[in-house]
Amino acid sequence: MTKRALPFDSGLAARMFLTMFLLAALYLGFAWVLFRAGAGASTMVVVIGIMLVAQYYFSDRLVLWSTGAREVSPGDAPDLHALVERLAALADMPKPRVAVVESPIPNAFATGRNQKNAVVAVTTGLLGRLETPEVEAVLAHEMAHIKNRDMTVMTIASFFATVASFIVQQAFYWGLPMGRGGYGNDDRRNGGGFMLVYLASLLVWLISYFLIRALSRYREYAADRGGAILIGAPSRLASALQKISGAMERIPQRDLRQAEGLNAFFIIPALQGESFMELFSTHPSLENRLEHLRRLEQAMEAK
Repeated sequence: MTKRALPFDSGLAARMFLTMFLLAALYLGFAWVLFRAGAGASTMVVVIGIMLVAQYYFSDRLVLWSTGAREVSPGDAPDLHALVERLAALADMPKPRVAVVESPIPNAFATGRNQKNAVVAVTTGLLGRLETPEVEAVLAHEMAHIKNRDMTVMTIASFFATVASFIVQQAFYWGLPMGRGGYGNDDRRNGGGFMLVYLASLLVWLISYFLIRALSRYREYAADRGGAILIGAPSRLASALQKISGAMERIPQRDLRQAEGLNAFFIIPALQGESFMELFSTHPSLENRLEHLRRLEQAMEAK
């Protein structure tokens, strides 16, 4: 079986690098504000380190648990495992574990901290609506996510945004006394430190909200490109995306709302109507994705 290297996309890579650079600068500024507000450097390193390690090592289990995904063996789903094994061989990567989600929403996602600990999951709604070549195209998209280490990148990219969001929520709902005790004994300094941290957290959360969604959209384009090249047929992925999107419009709103929290992991976000076209979605619009796949197929046919 001929292995297929995923080609380098310089334009997409440049946009992702710029977004990651801006996030890094934002988070360094956030850490500086926390330090200036009185948080001890050693305490910050320990607390942030523990939280980051926990998120890095346990995020895949949390995703599987929250979606109700059930890992299946080759005996339980031989055809599904055969597709994943073939794609793994083509991409020259370890075969990920395979999981199935009992859900009418046609979708798929990948999770895991690295290639050796990855899981690719599909819903029963997807398996029931797509033809085998289209299922393979969707799996190829998810395999490209794993190959590109997208789960790790998005976990790290969103970590400080999660911390900032937590601080903002705590301060807003419960008036968290962040300026007391840990930030010094002077009341005026405590109050100033609290406001500084609160405002910095709010700003970090707002800016990172948009940057992370932009990064997510760029990585979806990269996974579309990588998956299409892996199977050698961009039109098959385009067909799968159209079917999934069309089926999503017939899913009850209640079911879609329950799945919205995991949109960043799905191949198509669990949204309907105008929400799907929102500028700050975790995914590009269907029209833009289809256009990119059409151009890729033209380029492949021209060779």
